[in-house]
Amino acid sequence: MDHKKIAKAILEAIGGKENVSAAAHCATRLRLVLHDEEKVNQEALDAIETVKGTFSTAGQFQIILGSGIVNEVYKRLVNLTGINEMTTSQVKNAGAKKQNPLLQLVKLLSDIFVPIIPAIVAGGLLMGLNNLLTAKDLFIDGKSLIDANPGIADLAAMINTFANAAFVFLPVLIGFSATKRFGGNAYLGAALGMIMVHPDLLNAYSYGAALVDHKVPVWHILGFDIEKVGYQGTVLPVLAASFILAKIEISLRKVIPSALDNLLTPLLSILVTAVLTFTLVGPVMRTAGNLFTDGLVWLYDTTGFVGGVILGLFYAPIVITGMHQSFVAVETQLISDIAKTGGSFLFPIAAMSNVAQGAATLAVLLVTKDKKLKSLASASGISALLGITEPAMFGINLKLKYPFIGAIIGSGVASGFVTFFKVKAIALGAAGLPGIISMKPGSILYYVIGMVISIAVAFTVTLILAKYDAKKNNVNIEKSVA
Repeated sequence: MDHKKIAKAILEAIGGKENVSAAAHCATRLRLVLHDEEKVNQEALDAIETVKGTFSTAGQFQIILGSGIVNEVYKRLVNLTGINEMTTSQVKNAGAKKQNPLLQLVKLLSDIFVPIIPAIVAGGLLMGLNNLLTAKDLFIDGKSLIDANPGIADLAAMINTFANAAFVFLPVLIGFSATKRFGGNAYLGAALGMIMVHPDLLNAYSYGAALVDHKVPVWHILGFDIEKVGYQGTVLPVLAASFILAKIEISLRKVIPSALDNLLTPLLSILVTAVLTFTLVGPVMRTAGNLFTDGLVWLYDTTGFVGGVILGLFYAPIVITGMHQSFVAVETQLISDIAKTGGSFLFPIAAMSNVAQGAATLAVLLVTKDKKLKSLASASGISALLGITEPAMFGINLKLKYPFIGAIIGSGVASGFVTFFKVKAIALGAAGLPGIISMKPGSILYYVIGMVISIAVAFTVTLILAKYDAKKNNVNIEKSVA
């Protein structure tokens, strides 16, 4: 395989070296920041045999080549363009500068929450395991597993403790990640998070009852009453506090002499930020977070089936813009406050959308005879069913258009179904077939039925639209999809 020839062909198709601003690669894709994506010759790119697909997202134009090939082509591409080799993080930052303020905010939230997802997923799945042990009627009529086997009651209690930890101490995780992202010391961010969930404070989950009973503890300082209330399971207060902490720290380091920097900067940063958190920032952001969560729950309860259909139809277009990354923050809040919300209703809808994209891609696999397209459709279709949709969506469905239409119709119908039956997740994870383990015990059956509906509708509609598209263009189906 002539990697230099491939690199030359790609470079010519994307508008020449003058059009390349930055370049990096991951395991399978070239990740490019182009000055003008309008100069890309898509037909020329598609004609290159080793190119498995392309898509543009977050200010980056990405070309799927496959593992083993991409690194060799990247080396030649760098030599041809004369640009310096870059990491994927550097290219992400370069791409982000091209985005509008809203998408930059989405990227910011993504950068903060994506690193902590494994901890949240682990906690949520442990919570699901605890529910399997304690839910009545799930395996035995009128009983739970621990009712039938009292000897495992303490096992369930231990698992419940493990499950709650990530949510009880969520401000520590967010404080670390957010402060780092805002340019501050991540460990100061973690310390701030620890202050916000200190055992001496009233537990945030008990705040509502204490408020009703007028038993909220306070500090009496200089004539002011400051509530001694923790921020367990909250998102907005620690995000705001981390931002303030990072900015105070950065400002202090500019004015404090280096000899005193390690002594005074951490002290003043934590002291000032913690005081602001408990006197002003925390209460305001706690109220905002509660209103936001209550609003989402109200919207979900009020619009029901209709709201589910609408969100299902628009979920994939939202993914195209990259704004779905901001949902992680929303889902984290919904799951951390599970006693009030019952879990996340966004996760099942995301899963319906993902499997619909996979089903539409597999429908293309059935009708096309193009070998390259078959290869891409089989791999990307299965990937989408497992929760990774980008190759299917950008590599096939959006290019051919009608599979994307079939997919969003399937997603809309299935999302309406799971919304009608109040299907909710108690953990984050792979939004697709593996998502079964993230569901509340009572939602599992309806989640599975929803996926069947999504796959069946998306697959069938795509086949119908393929025939219509072929007839409209007066060509064979095989040629129309190839």
